[in-house]
Amino acid sequence: MAKKMPLRKCVGCGEMIAKKNMLRILKTTEGDIKLDPTGKENGRGAYLHFDKECFEKAVKLKGLERSFKMSIDPVIYEKLKKEMIDIEAK
Repeated sequence: MAKKMPLRKCVGCGEMIAKKNMLRILKTTEGDIKLDPTGKENGRGAYLHFDKECFEKAVKLKGLERSFKMSIDPVIYEKLKKEMIDIEAK
């Protein structure tokens, strides 16, 4: 029997795809928001495609803010965008 792949919903476009093909954004217990490239850090996670368009949709539609039930400073979005670009460059 084939192993089941966990699916997650992209907070940008809303598409359901395999968890391993997505980027996890984490809200730590201290309330910090950062990228979690390992997908294993403790905290509340939200998932995004490795795609600039989905990131911009998530910002515009407040997908991350809904997932984390808090407002997010534009400075944090800029930091996440830079981190995402760094990961894509690798």
